[in-house]
Amino acid sequence: MRRTLLPYLWPVLIGVLGAIVLLNAFPQLIGRPAPAPAPYATVPYEAAPGVAEGEGEPRDAPEVRQAEPLTRQQGPVSYAQAVARAAPAVVNIYSSRVVEREEHPLMSDPFFRQFFGDETPRRQRMLSSLGSGVIVSEDGYVLTNHHVIRGADQIQVALRDGRETLAEVIGTDPESDLAVLRIELASLPVIELTDTTQIAIGDVSLAIGNPFGVGQTVTMGIISATGRSHLGLNAYEDFIQTDAAINPGNSGGALVNAEGALIGINTAIFSRSGGSQGIGFAIPANLARSILEELVVKGRVIRGWMGIEAQELNQELAASFGLKNPIGVVIAGVVPGGPGDRAGLQPGDVLLEVDGEPVLDPRQTMSDIAAVEPGTRLPLTVVRGGERREVTIELGERPTPTVRRPDQR
Repeated sequence: MRRTLLPYLWPVLIGVLGAIVLLNAFPQLIGRPAPAPAPYATVPYEAAPGVAEGEGEPRDAPEVRQAEPLTRQQGPVSYAQAVARAAPAVVNIYSSRVVEREEHPLMSDPFFRQFFGDETPRRQRMLSSLGSGVIVSEDGYVLTNHHVIRGADQIQVALRDGRETLAEVIGTDPESDLAVLRIELASLPVIELTDTTQIAIGDVSLAIGNPFGVGQTVTMGIISATGRSHLGLNAYEDFIQTDAAINPGNSGGALVNAEGALIGINTAIFSRSGGSQGIGFAIPANLARSILEELVVKGRVIRGWMGIEAQELNQELAASFGLKNPIGVVIAGVVPGGPGDRAGLQPGDVLLEVDGEPVLDPRQTMSDIAAVEPGTRLPLTVVRGGERREVTIELGERPTPTVRRPDQR
């Protein structure tokens, strides 16, 4: 009998022991209150140096500035009003040119050309391109990019209200990639220009144009950066960067703020695929305004000119010229008969200062000089052969660059 019950006693015994352990650990299971935890041991407070004992506890909570809860009412729910103000003044531009091509590729070989002489068979074909523009004056002046209308024989402008007309080229400035057209139509919509010194990174920006010829399109983003240069796009660069989608056909169109005022003229994109990748560039409205005025009033853009070719100074070049720090630019070339040549500048001189201002960047120096009126005399500080010299230069007018048609070689 004992051997028969023994296998059943061990499970019962183990269950009783387990119940005792559980009830001891959790007395609340049978309705008894849990024992109060033992109080934490206290450690004497050691006051910081210079603080009397007892002054360190307790302290008032620091006053921090709590931000107001973010509400959607802090910004516009829709930008339809801004688009309604700006979009009517943004136009589509269609430019065309006649290109003459030789009838057969073998005609480029002198051996075959000798059989035809001057009567080489040629054919004409029409090339067309599209872009955008912005009406900035009731007189019909339209701002666009130089590359949109470069070499065009005919330029057609189409308004959003359905009207179309031919445009006259008032002037172009290839070095800033801006051009001014004029159209003869009544009751033209006009965009307002904003002061671009007041814009800030993070401001909302809307790009309006005619991407891929699909028709007027609006895209939204923010201003990603200002004062972008060293991009190798233009001779004079001071771009606004935006992530609003800009695609082929947007060139010359408007970049506007949340109120519909013109921030800049859309000009270029950085892209590996040819489409928008969120890095677009626009010429600031302030620069576009000044170029517009000069082209309309003077027919050309007048810029100051030193007649030198400058190269950035790195640490190795600075050491070779006996300079401790790479401050200044190296004069790599001097235009014969130009202002720099007349002032006695020589290749190999290191230009340290212009009119008392230190020279740090060749492009920035060129832009600063361009803003000075030709005929102005400026003091220069140069280093030649390890010696500092003071030179005075009289600025000339920067020659207008020769622009070839896209089909010219």
